[in-house]
Amino acid sequence: MSWIYLLIAAIFEVGWPFGLKMAANSGNKFWWILFAIVTMTLSGVFLYFAQKQIPVGTAYAVWTGIGASCTFFIGVLFFQDALNLMRIAGVLFIVMGVACLKLAH
Repeated sequence: MSWIYLLIAAIFEVGWPFGLKMAANSGNKFWWILFAIVTMTLSGVFLYFAQKQIPVGTAYAVWTGIGASCTFFIGVLFFQDALNLMRIAGVLFIVMGVACLKLAH
């Protein structure tokens, strides 16, 4: 169950940078900042539950790795962030590192 909590935490981790970006780009700043605060809080709560069974270093690395990778792809898909070979390689290294941590647990 802890790994499910960690996955949920990572999904909410993506919400807050998305919310802050939307706040910066829209007229509904209040609602997007509120969205960011709520997702940040939920992310922290689920990370807390995950760390009851998963070592802190593994949980944090997986949480940030999934969050960073997914946020990268959201930036490319929705905000025209640059996509090139070096950036893709960087995300692949993050994903491989997260996979190694999971397999080593």
